[in-house]
Amino acid sequence: MPQAPAEAGDRVFAALANGARREVLRLLREEGPQPVQALADHFAMRRPSLSEHLKVLREAGLVSEQRSGRQRIYRLEAAPLAEVQDWLHPYERFWRGRMKDLGALLDRMPDDGPA
Repeated sequence: MPQAPAEAGDRVFAALANGARREVLRLLREEGPQPVQALADHFAMRRPSLSEHLKVLREAGLVSEQRSGRQRIYRLEAAPLAEVQDWLHPYERFWRGRMKDLGALLDRMPDDGPA
């Protein structure tokens, strides 16, 4: 059964909420597709635990899995991150505006340097 758009977005945000899963995404982004064991070597967790994290990432559409012989190769699928970026964009504009206002306020304040 296809996921509703809000449910799919919720899965992406839930997947990103965990530091180990964010680290898996970083590794795949920086080092390219990797077998499970190469990913597991970066973590102090048992392989079944990493497999659970990979399952969450797969279900969110953030990684894909390809079998190569006995290995499972994981690849980053960055397209779902566009929704995160779209969601964050208004907040980025908000904070840029606030920082610009703060800069203007600081520019108007007299310097308290030594006379």
